[in-house]
Amino acid sequence: MNVNASSPTLLVEAFARTSTSIISDCLDRLPGARLRPFHRIEGTMAGLALTVKVPAGDNRAIHQALEFLVPGQVLVVDGGGDLSRALMGDIMAAIAEKRGAAGVVVDGAIRDLATISKGSFPIFARGGYHRGPYKNGPGEINVPVSIGDMIVSPGDLVVGDHDGIVAFPIAQAAELLDRCLATERKEAEMLAQIAAGTYRGAYAAH
Repeated sequence: MNVNASSPTLLVEAFARTSTSIISDCLDRLPGARLRPFHRIEGTMAGLALTVKVPAGDNRAIHQALEFLVPGQVLVVDGGGDLSRALMGDIMAAIAEKRGAAGVVVDGAIRDLATISKGSFPIFARGGYHRGPYKNGPGEINVPVSIGDMIVSPGDLVVGDHDGIVAFPIAQAAELLDRCLATERKEAEMLAQIAAGTYRGAYAAH
């Protein structure tokens, strides 16, 4: 597949057709975010990061960041992994979806899980809890954040699916995509060999 490396939109669309496990392998299995999807999964989420860093259990800066969201962005919230209060629920998720966000990533808790689980708008989080947030602030928007062991900078390409979240600089995306496509072709060949009964194993001598 030929993708113009100068076109972030085409790169995002291409990564929406791959998987986080393939990407992780091609990134030498570097740390990703150990978050899980809470929505009804229909494909792969991919978009450019709008980052937010908040104090534990406080979502004031997230409300502010929602005003800056543009279509195709992924709202990435560094809540420090705190699960004592939910940082977002179905109302804020609906706002993000209405603004055209590609999805939401929260290193913390969310709530309204019954509603969110019925929808296909991508929402990934560390956990769920009914207790509501503080709204005192402060917070930071469009700064590098830590999502688990993974650093996400503003404008990074963020991909999410059944297996979790990965993120990487857009400058690396074209080269990484080539490696991902090569890995997909290799795995397709392996599956075909397994189906045909000719697979010799990953460590077979050549």
